[in-house]
Amino acid sequence: MAEDNPAGALRSCLSVPGSDDRKIAKATGSGADEIVLDLEDAVPPAGKDGARALVASWLGRRTEIGPRIAVRVNAPRTPWCHADVIACVRQGGTASIVLPKVESAGDLAFVDRLLDGAEAAAGCVEPVSVQALIETAAGLANLREIVAATPRLTTLIIGYADLAASLGRAADIPHETWLWAQDTVVTAARSAGLAVVDGPYLAVAADERFTESVRRAAQLGFDGKWVIHPRQIQAVNEVFTPSADEVTRARAVLAALQEGHDRAQGAVTLDGRMIDEAVALAARRVLAKAGGSRV
Repeated sequence: MAEDNPAGALRSCLSVPGSDDRKIAKATGSGADEIVLDLEDAVPPAGKDGARALVASWLGRRTEIGPRIAVRVNAPRTPWCHADVIACVRQGGTASIVLPKVESAGDLAFVDRLLDGAEAAAGCVEPVSVQALIETAAGLANLREIVAATPRLTTLIIGYADLAASLGRAADIPHETWLWAQDTVVTAARSAGLAVVDGPYLAVAADERFTESVRRAAQLGFDGKWVIHPRQIQAVNEVFTPSADEVTRARAVLAALQEGHDRAQGAVTLDGRMIDEAVALAARRVLAKAGGSRV
């Protein structure tokens, strides 16, 4: 089972077309915690081979330390998925593969075996992790088997545009109508100890509607959010970064509970509120996101 937050408290994940060298270079200085080089939806069929070669070349040439790099490969059962995975692993520099339209444990098993072979051929020391995009009705229905499919799986991501198409809905329906799907994905992720990331707001603006969607995702328990434009990164990072007051409160909670345990008490009170292990878990997550210690 993965750790509580295996993705390293990623707040903002910027999706960048894998076919645009200029945008890729610019993205590394955008302030995003993760850059997702997109070989799937951002690239038309005729450009797949060229985008793959560009991304592989960029990975091979990259020397600077910067944000975590993931590659969204094409979906299983497409003509490009296996070539995408092999090319990215061969060059190194890929921390994670984002697998789109995951619908079953078999999809992840396929990529798991493919990564085993590609890593062996490339002499990789660190295994490449996998993030699963849940963006079809079948993916939602099969989440229980999906989250248990492979120890490589670290993260679930919900994708609204393709999920809307799969369900026969308009992509621009009010964001709050996705609550049931968001809860389903968050619950599945937490049941398996995985990180969980909200999908992108389907517009490039960083207006109040966008910020509200970010706040809602944080309130629902998501660890971070995908963005499709650099101007959205700051708002996402701010919302998903615990405030100084939240960090202080979390440390106080854990200190109070530890003092109670030292007195053989299972639960204690702090400022008139009961503190137990459930509250402590939330406090530890706050500190993990803030990069702080437990006490």
